[in-house]
Amino acid sequence: MSWSQPYRSGDGQAGSYTPGVSSVAVEVRDVRKAYGDVVALAGLSWQAATGAITAVLGRNGAGKTTSVGICTGRLRPDRGRVTVLGADPRKTDSAGRARVGVMPQMAGSGAAGVYPSARAREVLSLYASFAANPLPIDGLLERLDLAGVAGTPWRRLSGGEQQRLSLALALVGRPELVFLDEPSAGLDVHARLSMWELLEELRSGGVTVVLTTHTMEEAERLADHVVVIDHGVTVASGAVAELARNSAPTLSFQATAGLPVDELAATLPGATTVTETEPGHYVVTGAVDATAVAAVTAWCAGRGVLPSRLDTDRRSLQDVFLELTSRAL
Repeated sequence: MSWSQPYRSGDGQAGSYTPGVSSVAVEVRDVRKAYGDVVALAGLSWQAATGAITAVLGRNGAGKTTSVGICTGRLRPDRGRVTVLGADPRKTDSAGRARVGVMPQMAGSGAAGVYPSARAREVLSLYASFAANPLPIDGLLERLDLAGVAGTPWRRLSGGEQQRLSLALALVGRPELVFLDEPSAGLDVHARLSMWELLEELRSGGVTVVLTTHTMEEAERLADHVVVIDHGVTVASGAVAELARNSAPTLSFQATAGLPVDELAATLPGATTVTETEPGHYVVTGAVDATAVAAVTAWCAGRGVLPSRLDTDRRSLQDVFLELTSRAL
Protein backbone atom coordinates (compact mmCIF):
# COMPACT_ATOMS: atom_id res chain seq x y z
CA MET A 1 0.00 0.00 0.00
CA SER A 2 1.49 3.36 -1.07
CA TRP A 3 1.13 6.16 1.46
CA SER A 4 2.48 9.12 -0.53
CA GLN A 5 0.55 11.46 -2.82
CA PRO A 6 1.21 14.79 -4.55
CA TYR A 7 0.10 17.91 -2.72
CA ARG A 8 -3.09 19.27 -4.32
CA SER A 9 -4.16 22.88 -4.24
CA GLY A 10 -7.67 24.02 -3.37
CA ASP A 11 -8.86 23.61 -6.96
CA GLY A 12 -7.78 19.96 -6.99
CA GLN A 13 -4.76 20.52 -9.25
CA ALA A 14 -1.42 19.00 -8.35
CA GLY A 15 0.81 21.57 -6.65
CA SER A 16 4.54 21.99 -6.25
CA TYR A 17 4.91 20.61 -2.73
CA THR A 18 7.60 17.94 -2.43
CA PRO A 19 7.76 15.92 0.81
CA GLY A 20 11.09 16.28 2.56
CA VAL A 21 12.01 19.73 1.16
CA SER A 22 11.64 21.39 4.57
CA SER A 23 13.60 19.78 7.39
CA VAL A 24 11.00 20.79 10.00
CA ALA A 25 7.38 19.68 9.65
CA VAL A 26 6.15 20.92 13.05
CA GLU A 27 7.55 23.68 15.22
CA VAL A 28 6.18 24.60 18.65
CA ARG A 29 7.87 27.67 20.09
CA ASP A 30 7.32 29.09 23.61
CA VAL A 31 3.65 28.07 23.67
CA ARG A 32 1.53 28.78 26.72
CA LYS A 33 -1.99 27.50 27.35
CA ALA A 34 -4.02 27.81 30.53
CA TYR A 35 -7.52 26.71 31.51
CA GLY A 36 -8.43 29.23 34.17
CA ASP A 37 -5.88 28.83 36.96
CA VAL A 38 -4.58 25.54 35.56
CA VAL A 39 -1.52 26.00 33.34
CA ALA A 40 -1.38 23.17 30.78
CA LEU A 41 1.57 24.50 28.77
CA ALA A 42 4.08 26.88 30.33
CA GLY A 43 6.33 27.90 27.45
CA LEU A 44 6.54 24.59 25.58
CA SER A 45 9.00 24.29 22.65
CA TRP A 46 9.79 21.33 20.39
CA GLN A 47 10.19 20.35 16.74
CA ALA A 48 9.32 17.37 14.54
CA ALA A 49 11.50 16.62 11.52
CA THR A 50 10.00 15.92 8.12
CA GLY A 51 9.76 12.22 7.24
CA ALA A 52 10.59 11.08 10.79
CA ILE A 53 8.71 9.69 13.78
CA THR A 54 8.71 12.04 16.78
CA ALA A 55 7.46 10.67 20.11
CA VAL A 56 6.17 13.11 22.73
CA LEU A 57 6.42 11.57 26.19
CA GLY A 58 5.02 12.79 29.49
CA ARG A 59 3.07 11.80 32.54
CA ASN A 60 -0.71 12.23 32.72
CA GLY A 61 -1.39 15.95 32.76
CA ALA A 62 2.01 16.90 31.37
CA GLY A 63 0.44 18.69 28.40
CA LYS A 64 0.78 16.14 25.57
CA THR A 65 -2.83 16.18 24.39
CA THR A 66 -3.07 19.96 24.73
CA SER A 67 0.06 20.26 22.61
CA VAL A 68 -1.46 18.06 19.89
CA GLY A 69 -4.73 20.01 20.06
CA ILE A 70 -2.87 23.26 19.37
CA CYS A 71 -0.84 21.70 16.54
CA THR A 72 -4.00 20.49 14.84
CA GLY A 73 -5.76 23.84 15.21
CA ARG A 74 -8.41 22.56 17.58
CA LEU A 75 -7.10 24.74 20.43
CA ARG A 76 -5.78 28.29 20.38
CA PRO A 77 -2.57 29.02 22.32
CA ASP A 78 -2.59 31.90 24.77
CA ARG A 79 0.94 32.80 23.68
CA GLY A 80 3.69 31.48 21.43
CA ARG A 81 3.93 30.27 17.86
CA VAL A 82 3.07 26.99 16.14
CA THR A 83 3.74 26.13 12.51
CA VAL A 84 2.60 22.90 10.85
CA LEU A 85 3.91 22.24 7.33
CA GLY A 86 4.97 25.88 7.26
CA ALA A 87 1.60 27.39 8.22
CA ASP A 88 -0.39 28.42 11.29
CA PRO A 89 -2.74 25.43 11.85
CA ARG A 90 -5.64 27.75 12.75
CA LYS A 91 -5.28 29.81 9.57
CA THR A 92 -4.58 27.13 6.97
CA ASP A 93 -7.05 26.50 4.16
CA SER A 94 -8.84 23.26 3.27
CA ALA A 95 -5.96 22.13 1.05
CA GLY A 96 -3.54 22.56 3.94
CA ARG A 97 -5.80 20.69 6.34
CA ALA A 98 -6.04 17.81 3.85
CA ARG A 99 -2.29 17.31 4.21
CA VAL A 100 -2.65 16.45 7.91
CA GLY A 101 -4.23 13.37 9.50
CA VAL A 102 -5.31 13.29 13.15
CA MET A 103 -6.03 10.35 15.44
CA PRO A 104 -7.42 11.78 18.71
CA GLN A 105 -7.00 10.19 22.09
CA MET A 106 -9.79 7.70 22.70
CA ALA A 107 -11.85 8.84 25.66
CA GLY A 108 -15.20 7.15 25.13
CA SER A 109 -17.84 6.75 22.45
CA GLY A 110 -17.58 9.36 19.72
CA ALA A 111 -14.02 10.37 20.61
CA ALA A 112 -12.99 9.96 16.98
CA GLY A 113 -15.93 12.04 15.75
CA VAL A 114 -17.95 8.97 14.73
CA TYR A 115 -21.70 8.61 15.23
CA PRO A 116 -22.34 5.55 17.44
CA SER A 117 -24.64 3.96 14.83
CA ALA A 118 -22.27 4.51 11.88
CA ARG A 119 -20.78 1.31 10.46
CA ALA A 120 -17.04 0.97 10.02
CA ARG A 121 -17.04 0.83 6.22
CA GLU A 122 -19.61 3.66 5.96
CA VAL A 123 -17.63 6.11 8.05
CA LEU A 124 -14.35 5.20 6.37
CA SER A 125 -15.97 5.69 2.94
CA LEU A 126 -17.28 9.07 4.08
CA TYR A 127 -13.81 10.22 5.18
CA ALA A 128 -12.34 8.90 1.91
CA SER A 129 -14.82 11.01 -0.07
CA PHE A 130 -13.24 14.15 1.38
CA ALA A 131 -9.79 13.29 -0.07
CA ALA A 132 -8.44 13.93 -3.57
CA ASN A 133 -6.61 10.61 -3.73
CA PRO A 134 -7.74 8.36 -0.87
CA LEU A 135 -6.33 4.97 -0.01
CA PRO A 136 -8.38 1.96 -1.17
CA ILE A 137 -11.02 1.29 1.47
CA ASP A 138 -10.84 -2.51 1.28
CA GLY A 139 -7.06 -2.53 1.47
CA LEU A 140 -7.04 -0.28 4.54
CA LEU A 141 -9.70 -2.34 6.31
CA GLU A 142 -7.70 -5.48 5.58
CA ARG A 143 -4.41 -3.90 6.68
CA LEU A 144 -5.86 -2.88 10.03
CA ASP A 145 -7.72 -6.18 10.57
CA LEU A 146 -11.12 -4.51 10.30
CA ALA A 147 -12.53 -6.33 7.25
CA GLY A 148 -14.46 -8.73 9.47
CA VAL A 149 -16.24 -5.89 11.29
CA ALA A 150 -16.73 -3.56 8.29
CA GLY A 151 -20.51 -3.73 8.69
CA THR A 152 -20.52 -3.34 12.47
CA PRO A 153 -21.73 -0.07 14.08
CA TRP A 154 -19.11 1.94 15.98
CA ARG A 155 -20.83 1.42 19.33
CA ARG A 156 -20.56 -2.37 18.94
CA LEU A 157 -16.87 -2.38 18.09
CA SER A 158 -14.43 -3.37 20.80
CA GLY A 159 -12.12 -0.72 22.21
CA GLY A 160 -9.23 -2.03 20.12
CA GLU A 161 -11.36 -2.09 16.96
CA GLN A 162 -12.46 1.50 17.58
CA GLN A 163 -8.83 2.46 18.05
CA ARG A 164 -7.80 0.83 14.75
CA LEU A 165 -10.73 2.44 12.91
CA SER A 166 -9.70 5.82 14.32
CA LEU A 167 -6.24 5.24 12.85
CA ALA A 168 -7.79 4.27 9.50
CA LEU A 169 -9.75 7.54 9.47
CA ALA A 170 -6.53 9.48 10.06
CA LEU A 171 -4.72 7.71 7.20
CA VAL A 172 -7.34 7.24 4.50
CA GLY A 173 -6.62 10.63 2.90
CA ARG A 174 -2.88 9.85 2.46
CA PRO A 175 -1.69 12.66 4.77
CA GLU A 176 1.87 13.96 4.61
CA LEU A 177 1.81 14.48 8.38
CA VAL A 178 -0.18 12.52 10.95
CA PHE A 179 -0.72 13.25 14.66
CA LEU A 180 -1.45 10.16 16.75
CA ASP A 181 -2.50 10.69 20.37
CA GLU A 182 -1.85 7.48 22.33
CA PRO A 183 -2.35 5.28 19.22
CA SER A 184 -1.67 1.92 20.89
CA ALA A 185 -3.85 2.47 23.97
CA GLY A 186 -6.26 -0.43 24.43
CA LEU A 187 -4.62 -2.66 21.84
CA ASP A 188 -3.59 -6.23 22.52
CA VAL A 189 -0.03 -7.37 21.88
CA HIS A 190 -0.64 -8.56 18.31
CA ALA A 191 -2.52 -5.40 17.32
CA ARG A 192 0.16 -3.22 18.89
CA LEU A 193 2.94 -4.92 16.96
CA SER A 194 0.94 -4.64 13.75
CA MET A 195 0.41 -0.93 14.36
CA TRP A 196 4.12 -0.41 14.97
CA GLU A 197 4.90 -2.09 11.65
CA LEU A 198 2.37 0.19 9.96
CA LEU A 199 3.95 3.31 11.47
CA GLU A 200 7.35 2.16 10.23
CA GLU A 201 5.82 1.74 6.76
CA LEU A 202 4.46 5.28 6.94
CA ARG A 203 7.92 6.64 7.75
CA SER A 204 9.44 4.64 4.90
CA GLY A 205 6.82 6.18 2.61
CA GLY A 206 7.91 9.70 3.60
CA VAL A 207 5.06 10.43 6.01
CA THR A 208 5.90 12.49 9.09
CA VAL A 209 4.50 10.97 12.30
CA VAL A 210 4.05 12.73 15.64
CA LEU A 211 2.77 10.46 18.40
CA THR A 212 2.17 10.80 22.09
CA THR A 213 2.65 7.69 24.17
CA HIS A 214 3.08 6.31 27.67
CA THR A 215 4.76 3.19 26.32
CA MET A 216 8.54 3.44 26.58
CA GLU A 217 8.98 0.32 24.44
CA GLU A 218 6.92 1.98 21.71
CA ALA A 219 9.07 5.11 21.74
CA GLU A 220 12.34 3.15 21.87
CA ARG A 221 11.38 1.06 18.86
CA LEU A 222 9.77 3.70 16.66
CA ALA A 223 11.03 7.17 17.46
CA ASP A 224 13.77 8.94 15.53
CA HIS A 225 13.40 11.80 18.01
CA VAL A 226 11.94 11.91 21.52
CA VAL A 227 10.54 14.95 23.33
CA VAL A 228 9.99 14.61 27.09
CA ILE A 229 7.61 17.17 28.58
CA ASP A 230 6.67 17.72 32.21
CA HIS A 231 4.40 20.35 33.73
CA GLY A 232 3.94 21.95 30.32
CA VAL A 233 7.60 22.45 29.39
CA THR A 234 10.18 20.42 27.49
CA VAL A 235 12.67 18.86 29.90
CA ALA A 236 14.68 16.90 27.32
CA SER A 237 14.75 16.05 23.63
CA GLY A 238 16.91 14.03 21.26
CA ALA A 239 17.39 10.54 19.91
CA VAL A 240 16.88 7.71 22.39
CA ALA A 241 20.58 6.80 22.34
CA GLU A 242 21.53 10.45 22.81
CA LEU A 243 19.28 10.88 25.84
CA ALA A 244 20.70 7.73 27.43
CA ARG A 245 24.27 8.77 26.66
CA ASN A 246 23.91 12.33 27.95
CA SER A 247 22.27 11.38 31.22
CA ALA A 248 24.27 10.79 34.36
CA PRO A 249 25.59 7.27 35.06
CA THR A 250 23.31 5.24 37.27
CA LEU A 251 22.93 2.07 39.27
CA SER A 252 19.40 0.70 39.45
CA PHE A 253 18.15 -2.10 41.66
CA GLN A 254 14.98 -3.65 43.07
CA ALA A 255 14.37 -4.04 46.80
CA THR A 256 11.75 -3.60 49.50
CA ALA A 257 9.64 -0.49 48.90
CA GLY A 258 10.05 2.50 51.19
CA LEU A 259 13.74 2.25 52.06
CA PRO A 260 15.25 5.44 53.60
CA VAL A 261 17.01 6.70 50.47
CA ASP A 262 18.48 9.72 52.29
CA GLU A 263 20.37 7.39 54.63
CA LEU A 264 21.72 5.41 51.68
CA ALA A 265 22.76 8.59 49.86
CA ALA A 266 24.66 9.75 52.98
CA THR A 267 26.96 6.72 52.70
CA LEU A 268 27.87 7.57 49.10
CA PRO A 269 29.93 10.43 47.59
CA GLY A 270 28.39 13.89 47.92
CA ALA A 271 27.48 14.22 44.23
CA THR A 272 25.43 11.01 44.32
CA THR A 273 21.65 10.95 44.68
CA VAL A 274 19.27 8.08 45.39
CA THR A 275 15.61 8.12 44.36
CA GLU A 276 12.79 5.58 44.54
CA THR A 277 11.32 6.22 41.09
CA GLU A 278 8.50 3.75 41.67
CA PRO A 279 7.74 1.47 44.64
CA GLY A 280 10.68 -0.87 45.11
CA HIS A 281 12.71 0.50 42.16
CA TYR A 282 15.76 2.55 43.17
CA VAL A 283 18.10 4.59 41.04
CA VAL A 284 21.52 5.79 42.21
CA THR A 285 22.81 8.67 40.10
CA GLY A 286 26.23 10.32 40.10
CA ALA A 287 29.58 8.77 40.97
CA VAL A 288 28.63 5.21 40.07
CA ASP A 289 31.63 2.87 40.15
CA ALA A 290 32.66 -0.43 41.75
CA THR A 291 33.00 1.26 45.15
CA ALA A 292 29.48 2.68 44.94
CA VAL A 293 28.04 -0.71 43.98
CA ALA A 294 29.80 -2.33 46.96
CA ALA A 295 28.55 0.42 49.29
CA VAL A 296 24.95 -0.03 48.15
CA THR A 297 24.99 -3.81 48.60
CA ALA A 298 26.70 -3.45 52.02
CA TRP A 299 24.12 -0.89 53.14
CA CYS A 300 21.29 -3.20 52.08
CA ALA A 301 22.92 -6.19 53.79
CA GLY A 302 23.20 -4.21 57.02
CA ARG A 303 19.42 -3.81 56.99
CA GLY A 304 18.65 -7.37 56.02
CA VAL A 305 17.52 -6.33 52.53
CA LEU A 306 18.40 -8.40 49.48
CA PRO A 307 18.74 -6.16 46.39
CA SER A 308 18.00 -7.71 43.00
CA ARG A 309 18.30 -6.74 39.34
CA LEU A 310 21.35 -4.57 39.94
CA ASP A 311 22.08 -2.90 36.62
CA THR A 312 24.81 -0.48 35.56
CA ASP A 313 24.47 -1.08 31.82
CA ARG A 314 23.18 1.40 29.24
CA ARG A 315 20.18 3.21 30.63
CA SER A 316 16.80 2.53 29.11
CA LEU A 317 14.47 5.26 27.97
CA GLN A 318 12.28 4.43 30.96
CA ASP A 319 15.19 5.13 33.34
CA VAL A 320 15.82 8.48 31.66
CA PHE A 321 12.11 9.35 31.65
CA LEU A 322 11.65 8.49 35.33
CA GLU A 323 14.70 10.51 36.31
CA LEU A 324 13.61 13.57 34.32
CA THR A 325 9.99 13.57 35.43
CA SER A 326 10.67 12.60 39.05
CA ARG A 327 12.68 15.78 39.64
CA ALA A 328 9.46 17.77 39.64
CA LEU A 329 7.58 15.51 42.07
